[in-house]
Amino acid sequence: MKSIVRGGVAIAVMALVAGCAASGSEGGAADSKAAPSAPTLAADTPVVIGAPFMVQGVTYTPVDISDYDEVGYAGVYGADLAGKPTANGEIFDPAAISAAHKTLPLPSYVEVTALDTGRTILVRVNDRGPMVNDRLIDLSPAAAAQLGLTDTTTGVRVRRVHPPAAERAQLRAGRPVPERLPTPDSLLAILRSKLSGMPSPAAIAAGVAKPATPAAPPARVKPGDDRLSVEGPNGQPAPPTASAPPKPVTAVPKPTPATTGSYSVQVATFGNKANADATAKELDGAITQAGNLWRVTMGPFASEAEAQSALAKAKAKGFGDALIRRER
Repeated sequence: MKSIVRGGVAIAVMALVAGCAASGSEGGAADSKAAPSAPTLAADTPVVIGAPFMVQGVTYTPVDISDYDEVGYAGVYGADLAGKPTANGEIFDPAAISAAHKTLPLPSYVEVTALDTGRTILVRVNDRGPMVNDRLIDLSPAAAAQLGLTDTTTGVRVRRVHPPAAERAQLRAGRPVPERLPTPDSLLAILRSKLSGMPSPAAIAAGVAKPATPAAPPARVKPGDDRLSVEGPNGQPAPPTASAPPKPVTAVPKPTPATTGSYSVQVATFGNKANADATAKELDGAITQAGNLWRVTMGPFASEAEAQSALAKAKAKGFGDALIRRER
């Protein structure tokens, strides 16, 4: 009788051990098949504004404008920037739908519309740039592909938006969201007309390639003198002759410093024309209309000093987001 009990106990123990071993092997197999990890989401906080900076003689002041809406030209990031940090500390991913902008908060979200096709996509701005004055925004290769851009630079509208959390999460994970509805032809006509008044990057490049040559270097111009200073072969002033008296310089302008240009102050953008009229009257400014928006500006001014004075006046009136723009 005792032997039977011992035998039964031994069999039960062996079965239990076998069951545990089988269970352990199944668990190991399950552990070896790791579940796919969720994509890492880039953070939307903290929001980075940043300090003013200069690009080719033009100062840009980052500001938080909730209704930002501009037209200009878009370029595309180079592949050589892949893996490098952006201005807000993220890592640039060419496959993500992202962009670089000079003044918008980082990050922020914009709708970018291609003015040649009317197609619009949602893009997450997480970097500063472009570091040239002829482009408004630079798109990642993936963003440019989604928008269908084929040229190096293309006319676009950049409008800041505040999308729902689900769409922000898609872009934070590096994935695109569906395209927006096509832009109506009537609005496209207005936006294209506004863009036509701006110099294209190709025209700017052509102007830079053939700079105007001043008639005389600055060292040869005497303050208050409106005559050419002529030098002899050895660098000494040439003696005057009776047959060739000095002629007043009327057709040749004096060399212009590189920092001069046409400056203006962008004060604010309004959805109500009456408010825009009141602001323009208070600041001796002007109003321009873009669609259903009215933008108040001051200027133009011949020098940056005059523009800075006007900017101070606008900010003293409570327009803290006002900024200086320079037109070339």
